[in-house]
Amino acid sequence: MPQTTETDRRSETTPSALPQAYAHCAALVRQHDHDRYIACLYAPESQRPALFALYAFSHEIARVRGLVSEPLPGEVRLQWWRDLLEGEANGDGQAHPVAAALLDAVARYRLPIAPLTGLIEARVFDLYDDPMPSLRDLEGYAGETSSALIRLASIILANGRDPGGAAAAGYAGVAYALTGLMRAFPWHAAEGQVYLPADILGRNGVTRDDIVRGRGGPGVMYSLKELREIARAHLKKLRDLRGTVPSAVMPAFLPSALVEPYLKRMERGGYDPYRTIITLPAWQRQWLIWRAARAAR
Repeated sequence: MPQTTETDRRSETTPSALPQAYAHCAALVRQHDHDRYIACLYAPESQRPALFALYAFSHEIARVRGLVSEPLPGEVRLQWWRDLLEGEANGDGQAHPVAAALLDAVARYRLPIAPLTGLIEARVFDLYDDPMPSLRDLEGYAGETSSALIRLASIILANGRDPGGAAAAGYAGVAYALTGLMRAFPWHAAEGQVYLPADILGRNGVTRDDIVRGRGGPGVMYSLKELREIARAHLKKLRDLRGTVPSAVMPAFLPSALVEPYLKRMERGGYDPYRTIITLPAWQRQWLIWRAARAAR
């Protein structure tokens, strides 16, 4: 009689509950991570539920800070997710629709656990108000979060196999994450979070306190300009590596098509990093992603 593995035990759930769990994930991604939701529509229909589960998991981890009043309860929540993925969680993870869908996707596509727990570990930084120490630390944070998602999504799109394109995933994720953090600057500054690296701020005569108090003047603008050029450098390296990315996994990379348009929005006249909301109309985002998908065929 075949033995039940730990992965099998962690993925067990009522079959009739899984469609609802996956539908819950799709709704979360559509509402809170619309760029990736649009990109998922270019994936084969059979693989979309697992992609939604992966991105919904990322959303659940990213929102932990907003659910707690101090870091310790946030660390407890993150530890629950670690334990869940490592098969050590107390209680029934299947009662959480995102957890149930994620565990099923992990088992179905043989997703490695280490990148998922690495994403959780990186997000511990979000719980505290410490400044990002250096550009190297910021790129590492982006790699453990955004790049890891692209890599895991690529494995899903390759039906559980190694799809190649790891270096490209790294550059795409960092470019997309840096751009996202700059777009979120108004909210992060208001909450006392500073993702701009301390070494870049120091070169421009700005401190963490300047940012959270809404001051800093030209130094903040220069720091953001420098970070935009770093995002563009990663985007260029991604373009140089396009040939290493199989067409089948391109849906995982499609959100990176929005990086340059978002960056250009930050360079318009009247841009105020504390008040200007950087976004694009839904139709334009859909068109840009459609164009990138068409070019990848």
